[in-house]
Amino acid sequence: MLRSMTGYGRGEGTVGDRHIVFEVKSVNHKYFELNSRITRGCLYLEDKLKAYLHQRVSRGKLDVFLQVENLGEAGGEVQVNHSLASGYYQALSELQERYRLPDGPTLALLSRYQDVFSIHKAPDDEDAVWQAVLDVAAPAIDSFLQMRETEGVRLKTDIMKKALNILSLVDKVEELSPNTVKAYRERLQAKIQEMLGDSRFDEQRVLTEVAVFADKVAIDEETVRLRSHFAQLEKLMESSESVGRKIDFLVQEMNREANTIGSKSQNTDIAYLVVEIKSEIEKIREQVQNVE
Repeated sequence: MLRSMTGYGRGEGTVGDRHIVFEVKSVNHKYFELNSRITRGCLYLEDKLKAYLHQRVSRGKLDVFLQVENLGEAGGEVQVNHSLASGYYQALSELQERYRLPDGPTLALLSRYQDVFSIHKAPDDEDAVWQAVLDVAAPAIDSFLQMRETEGVRLKTDIMKKALNILSLVDKVEELSPNTVKAYRERLQAKIQEMLGDSRFDEQRVLTEVAVFADKVAIDEETVRLRSHFAQLEKLMESSESVGRKIDFLVQEMNREANTIGSKSQNTDIAYLVVEIKSEIEKIREQVQNVE
């Protein structure tokens, strides 16, 4: 199924004693790229998230937001930096004695120095935190992918509509193509007749000249290849793989065939049709830039 590179998903929930908020959005990009904003202290989840998303998304620039809030008791062990506390105490005592201050160092005063105390928490169970995040993130990512698939259906419909329009224009080009050779032969005969009057001229020479001209302006190979490209495009549209780059290359080949037809054209009507074909191919190319 064709998928767009544009999507958005959000999830929020409480798992155990953790409240989790997860958001993901994406836009088109040549490769897979992930930018993340993750709660401080949970940065170890970044690689896990990237690997999980890359398994499900081939291309696109993804922005991810993850907030993990611990709702349980903070826990941990409070430790005292006795060396630093002793330094503060001695410095304060020295000030009191030197300036004959009425009050000496107190516990209340020392406790104001935050660097005297430190809290050492037990390390998180990374696997448990990841599983909790996944419980919230997985449904959001499913929703995100569903949006990309829905947009992909719209892209497919629009691209195939333009493809059918191009094939219709190619039909008209093929109908007009024989007229180019016929008109050239008539012009050539008329020109020779004008120059020679009633004198006879070598009909075989005229036929040879016309054959050479016909070979130069023949577009059969180009139209056959163009139709082949569109048949391949239709197959790619049904693929379950990431086909954006393949379609992009195919569109370049289509444009090359259209250019060749235009350069061979000696007919103003065909030249106009080629302009229309190239315009439609360019519209397809613009749409394909958003295909995963």
